[in-house]
Amino acid sequence: MLEHDVIIVGGGLAGCRAAVEIARIDPSLKVAVVAKTHPIRSHSVAAQGGIAATLKNVDSTDSWEAHAFDTVKGSDYLADQDAVELLTQEAPNVVIDLEHMGVLFSRLPDGRIAQRAFGGHSHHRTCYAA
Repeated sequence: MLEHDVIIVGGGLAGCRAAVEIARIDPSLKVAVVAKTHPIRSHSVAAQGGIAATLKNVDSTDSWEAHAFDTVKGSDYLADQDAVELLTQEAPNVVIDLEHMGVLFSRLPDGRIAQRAFGGHSHHRTCYAA
């Protein structure tokens, strides 16, 4: 029988990112990622939207506060607002971390990560790979 200290269910972007972070924090832990499909066939790869973050590459007037408002509004005001605040403040750092890990985001002509409108967002803040 196989033994692991941590078992992550799901091989999408969040599951793989969690596995990398656990390995970074404590390399002695045995981590298993369990998924129905190979990670390159996960729903993260198939998602057409992207990742929302206030990088301000397209819209310099965007802010984490506006992103938080859009997120809470999009949840019909049911989202945990403390969690939304943390999510929207950290999203730009997460996008940069993902880029350093090899995620191939679409680019603007000047090389910055491209951002587009998506869903209920009031600003062009969705980073994507086309």
